[in-house]
Parts: sequence; C-alpha cells; structure tokens
Amino acid sequence: MKQDVAQDNTHPKKSIPPYLKAISGSLGGVVEASCLQPIDVIKTRLQLDRSGNYKGIVHCGSTISRTEGVRALWKGLTPFATHLTFKYALRMGSNAVFQSMFKDSETGKLSSHGRLLSGFGAGVLEAIVIVTPFEVVKIKLQQQRGLSPELLKYKGPVHCARTILHEESIRGLWAGVSPTIMRNGTNQSVMFSAKNAFDVLLWKKHEGDGSVLQPWQSMISGFLAGTAGPFCTGPFDVVKTRLMAQSREGGELKYKGMIHAIRTIYSEEGLRALWKGLLPRLMRIPPGQAIMWAVADQIMGLYERRYLQMSAL
Repeated sequence: MKQDVAQDNTHPKKSIPPYLKAISGSLGGVVEASCLQPIDVIKTRLQLDRSGNYKGIVHCGSTISRTEGVRALWKGLTPFATHLTFKYALRMGSNAVFQSMFKDSETGKLSSHGRLLSGFGAGVLEAIVIVTPFEVVKIKLQQQRGLSPELLKYKGPVHCARTILHEESIRGLWAGVSPTIMRNGTNQSVMFSAKNAFDVLLWKKHEGDGSVLQPWQSMISGFLAGTAGPFCTGPFDVVKTRLMAQSREGGELKYKGMIHAIRTIYSEEGLRALWKGLLPRLMRIPPGQAIMWAVADQIMGLYERRYLQMSAL
C-alpha cells in the first residue's frame, strides 16, 4: 500500500483541461453580464462625469432611469455579454495553459509565482485580443444619453464599431490598450492566486481532489478574490475609460496616452479622481466573480468527479 502511494506521488496529478475551463468561464460570463450590467453603466457614467452631474451611485442610477428610462441601465448589454463570454473563455483557458507551462514536470505542482505569472499572462492576452475593442464599443454606447435612435450617433454595437473604424481607423478600437493591459494583467494575477488561496484556506479544496464546492462556497471565495483588484487598478480603469471615450471630433485628443492622461486628470481633478467609479467597481467585480465562479466551479467540479476520479480508480 505504502509503495503504491509513493508511486502515485511521483506522477503529476491529472488536471482539468483548458477547453473545459474555457467553457465553464464563458457560461459564467453570460450569467454575470445579465445580472450586473446596470452597475457597469453607472460606473461608466460616473467616470465620465467631469462636471458633477451625478451625486453618487444611487443618484446616477435614478437619474438615468428617470430621464432615459429603465432600459438605459442595460445599454451596451449585447457587446458586454458577448465580451464577457469570450473574455472568460480566453481568460480561463489561457490561464490553464500558462499554469501547465509553469508546473513542475515531475510533481505537477504549481508555485505561487507561477500562479501569479499565469494570471498576469491571461490578463494581458485578454486585454489585447478581446477586452479593449469590446470595451471601446461598450463605453461609446453607454456614454450616449437618451433612448431615441434618431438622436443617437451610434445605433448599435455593429454600427458603433463601423463608425469608429471609419472615423478613427482600426487604432480607434484599441484606444486605451496600455492601461487595459495593466489593469487586466494585475487583476487576473491577483484574482487567480486569491481564489485558489481562499478555496484551500476556507474549504480545503484542491484542484483535482474530486470534491465539488457548493455554489455558496464558490461565491464566497470568488467574492473575496475579486475585492483586491479594483483598489490596485483604479487609476488604470479611469484612464482606460477616458481614453476609450474620447474622439477626434472638434480637434485634437485631450489625452495623448496613459501617462499623459494620469498627469492631466491628477492636475485638473485631483488624486481622488483617479479612483472615480471605485464603489460601483466594488459593487460589480466581486459579485461578478462570485456569480462566475459559482457557475464555473459546478461545471469543473462535475468533470473532476466524473472523469478525473474515474481515471484514478
């Protein structure tokens, strides 16, 4: 018996394949987008509000509902849901690939710095491939006021993307890519490491052990893992939004790039302006991670129980 255990320990544990993690993430993204879109709209409006029209989250939400209708709180839902679906698929899948690259070839164990680097790599990849162009379109749609189509510049996601390409070239769809890379790379580096740490600390859950967390357990771990990122990446998120929202109409661009934008916002609006929208981000990201992980963990847990454990018998 002891010899068998010793032999088992010399072989790396089988892990969940990247494609399964990608599927679980995309399904979690659909559920998250449907639940939390209004908070994202409010966050964007607050970050773009330079004149103080909105007094806070509640006032912003009530003002939008009163002046533009309740449906306005779900502006940009189509690109947001599509963006989350593809983003989570790429994030979860690429993180799994990066983790397999950093795992010890003999033991199959992943070090703490390997987990951090895997998360950062996944965040950078999603920022370049998916997040930036989708968020440019989403923010352009969200900053429009009113519901009457004839009064809106952008008639929908496809029309918005076409207009940006026509007026600003393909570079317009990747406006703000630098702060987006910094924001998402840092966020995912922290999030994946924290989620694993909370799963082990709170529930003694290790990947591949065959146990399946209850949805409420996944939600607690996901919620806690999603809280650190917004504090660390607030300035990157504000700068990203400003760079994506600006256009060349009427002359030169106000912000020339990430560093210039940070300096301009700091000099004109003060240090606190670099964390505008922090509260709605905290209202959206941790609950969003809670929802996403509740879905994803159930799918991955089912795979662990049915296939990984059966193959171990």
